[in-house]
Amino acid sequence: MATDTEKLTNLKSAVSGLNQISQNEKNGFINLVARYLSGEAQHVEWSKIQTPTDKVVVPYDSLTPAPTDLSETKKLLDKLVVLKLNGGLGTTMGCTGPKSVIEVRNGLTFLDLIVKQIESLNSKYGCNVPLLLMNSFNTHDDTLKIVEQYTNSSVQIHTFNQSQYPRLVAEDFSPFPCKGQTGKDGWYPPGHGDVFPSLKNSGKLDALLSEGKDYVFIANSDNLGAVVDLKILNHLIQNKNEYCMEVTPKTLADVKGGTLISYEGKVQLLEIAQVPDEHVNEFKSIEKFKIFNTNNLWVNLKAIKRLVEADALKMEIIPNPKEVEGVKVLQLETAAGAAIRFFDHAIGINVPRSRFLPVKATSDLLLVQSDLYTVVDGFVIRNEARKKLENPSIELGPEFKKVSSFLSRFKSIPSIIELDSLKVTGDVWFGAGITLKGKVTISAKPGVKLEIPDGAVLENKEINGPEDL
Repeated sequence: MATDTEKLTNLKSAVSGLNQISQNEKNGFINLVARYLSGEAQHVEWSKIQTPTDKVVVPYDSLTPAPTDLSETKKLLDKLVVLKLNGGLGTTMGCTGPKSVIEVRNGLTFLDLIVKQIESLNSKYGCNVPLLLMNSFNTHDDTLKIVEQYTNSSVQIHTFNQSQYPRLVAEDFSPFPCKGQTGKDGWYPPGHGDVFPSLKNSGKLDALLSEGKDYVFIANSDNLGAVVDLKILNHLIQNKNEYCMEVTPKTLADVKGGTLISYEGKVQLLEIAQVPDEHVNEFKSIEKFKIFNTNNLWVNLKAIKRLVEADALKMEIIPNPKEVEGVKVLQLETAAGAAIRFFDHAIGINVPRSRFLPVKATSDLLLVQSDLYTVVDGFVIRNEARKKLENPSIELGPEFKKVSSFLSRFKSIPSIIELDSLKVTGDVWFGAGITLKGKVTISAKPGVKLEIPDGAVLENKEINGPEDL
């Protein structure tokens, strides 16, 4: 077996011959692999973990109200850039192409909603907040075509690509493209932690700084709750916080999400992968770790430049093993949230749950297309008629997994204002104007097509066949 030093030497010479990627990408990749091989995995000493105080994780309600004066608000917003992470494909929901172009509501896609939100800010305050999209090599070409639709928009839209790294063949740590896999399968985007070097390497960071921009608001393009918040921006500028992670109270649906801790005098993200096995249940408990990371991040641009140039952002490495065409490969990735410990005066803000509304599956799409929400100026707003803080829990069977099959199985989306939970399994079809309340379980027997008639009102029901309707 080759030693780690030999592996790295062989890898360097192999990577130097890969002409599909830039020198910056080659250097970044070699650095990442070298760190991985050196075994510098961050082991958290459980006894040193402390619960962050309100100074470190600031309650949203304690923030000073944002200025109401239009010219003061314009000054704030002119320092801001919105960056959406747009590298993901809609494959889990049965779509090809970037996930951000899935239609969310009223024929509008994630991207349409994002552009509308920024348009309404720019027109209301006379400011110029640009939109940046960080694509991956998977989404780049499609996104460029889509962005052309917005040429008449008042929003300046910039795109740049995150790094493209070669997958590693697990057996001998050689780059997969050198083993004959020269197509897209030979490569991977190394996680959203790569946003910081990619912003710098693309030239976008220096361009934004030269325009007088100070802060970037980074969020996943599929989080409909991640909208610009003036109170947060104002707080960060007043307190010179270089980094802010929005966290929100954990529910049972979020037990695997990363959380913020105080550790050796610094605020730090703790991910489930770093937790020793004997403490995993404790990590998942809502009692001890009450908050989780929404991946809505606010970061000072000058600080990004300083840390990237000093090569100081050494985020925890997340090894992601995969199998491609029968070959076991390894992807080394990093997460943007883990960068929090490298920035000065970094904080968390404990925000309302409404700022976390991700659409990861068709069950989430059901929520946002229902009467629980309306859309105003691109903002997705929750219906006040819903008295419960939590959204209904929705589980749809595999028949509903793809967006196209999901849409074909509903004549119209049911009313769910008073729904607690819905579980659907089997070949179920919904008519128009249906109302669901309380706990509803619908399971069609194998081989049976079960149709819920138009106008049905189902309250606290378990339905296994037409006779139960």
